[in-house]
Amino acid sequence: MDPLDNYRYGGARALVMLHEQQLTKFLATWKTAHVAGVVIPATDDPNYASLESVLWHVLACAGSYMSWMCKVLELPDPEIRPAPEVEVIADQADDYLSHLIERWLTPLAEVSEDSFYHPEYTSAWNVAYCIDAMLEHAVMHPLRHRFQLEQWLLLQGKVDQ
Repeated sequence: MDPLDNYRYGGARALVMLHEQQLTKFLATWKTAHVAGVVIPATDDPNYASLESVLWHVLACAGSYMSWMCKVLELPDPEIRPAPEVEVIADQADDYLSHLIERWLTPLAEVSEDSFYHPEYTSAWNVAYCIDAMLEHAVMHPLRHRFQLEQWLLLQGKVDQ
């Protein structure tokens, strides 16, 4: 039986599935950028110190989004282990992605639809989100970074248009 079959709120089920899809696509694009030797534009942002730090940022955030949702909804800890350190993230990314996908499958399954919209909670970066909005943010985060990698690949002539 598919663990996603028992969601009380189909919108959450869809967003969990989309999150998996976007993380998987992001990692594939990151690997392309890594092999191609994409150079990240200079910045003081530590999340852009290297391609590996971008990878770490996206995967670490994926874990923290679900942990945050479970915390504010007073659900059991989803037991998402910390992302591997930047120095080893490239070698461990596939395994960690599998872990994230598995840990994201069921924590929100029994949550009623109303709980996804009310109330709002303050995120770690001081922005108010309802749970549905945080799920949408979690889906868009790897998509935005994948788009960014694709743009760098194009601008640096690493792929054909």
